[in-house]
Amino acid sequence: MKFVDEFRNRAIAQRIVRKIKEFASFKVNLMEVCGTHTMVIFKQGMKGILPENVNLLSGPGCPVCVTSQEDIDKAINLAKNRNVIITTFGDMVRVPGTNSSLEEEKGNGADVRVIYSPSEALRIARKNPRRKVVFLAIGFETTSPLIAASLLDARKEKIENFFIFSTHKLIPPAMEALLKSKEVNIDGFICPGHVSVTIGSNAYKFIARKYNVPCVITGFEPLDVLQSIYMLLKQIREKKAEVKIEYFRAVRPEGNRIAQELISEAFEVSDVRWRGLGIIPKSGLRLKKEFSDFDAEKVFRPKKEKSKENPDCACGEVLRGVKRPTQCKLYGRICTPEEPYGPCMVSSEGTCAAYYKYG
Repeated sequence: MKFVDEFRNRAIAQRIVRKIKEFASFKVNLMEVCGTHTMVIFKQGMKGILPENVNLLSGPGCPVCVTSQEDIDKAINLAKNRNVIITTFGDMVRVPGTNSSLEEEKGNGADVRVIYSPSEALRIARKNPRRKVVFLAIGFETTSPLIAASLLDARKEKIENFFIFSTHKLIPPAMEALLKSKEVNIDGFICPGHVSVTIGSNAYKFIARKYNVPCVITGFEPLDVLQSIYMLLKQIREKKAEVKIEYFRAVRPEGNRIAQELISEAFEVSDVRWRGLGIIPKSGLRLKKEFSDFDAEKVFRPKKEKSKENPDCACGEVLRGVKRPTQCKLYGRICTPEEPYGPCMVSSEGTCAAYYKYG
């Protein structure tokens, strides 16, 4: 298939791996902060073909996984309102809250619907004018422009039964939080391709400049990831720290200005809690005051429970790169994709799910 097969060529992959081995005379920790990259790395068996001193760490790149327990519990409480239709992406339904899940509430009679885009949630609101429709808005800079566009459409059409529960998060501040914590030594970042289509490569420059850590923005095919590893190793050996674009077929330094304008029109930056990372300053997006009538948290004021995570679940440590899934007490024994105890095993982009399926 054109534009796909070119990035899955075995002979080229072998040449890149040979180049990587030439550079890999030192131990390095490279972290991907994208759930799709995590799945590609495991599915393609990349850890098995790389030299042992090139260690790949999975970071907080799964939007479902990093959603805080408090926000999960709020979403579950919203679902208990029988006049509310909850619309959400599929992975969110099975994430365990403190006392329940959206899947369990659906079994108890809640109207929880899996959708594939925010525009679909808006269509449901149009078709059900007497019901209140809440869209659980998770994700990074990839999905936030689409949600902003749906919000602007709702305002333009004067749709009064459409609401957003925003748990949006921003990737660069999380990368900085990981570097500041110094829990793990990160020598280079494999940066997410789809996020970078929106924000551009310039958004990561402070990481290279302030922390002397190189970044390579990467596509999602096997050759993309291998090439990015080579590009990072080259910088590290040459004692350079720059932001490079491997995914040049889609990413520009300035990013997508139209998408950025959509985000800034509907959202403002806020401090937000991440699972495993705590509150990270200026790492989230909340609706601006002029959109408060669409803000589900302000309109419905979901009950705040004393949220509690399963103490045996290591999802937070996995997200920080501190532990591997296999170091979790629950992994593979009582926590599986069929019976998940934490979001890292629920989501199709979760590190635990990747380990379980391909590891």
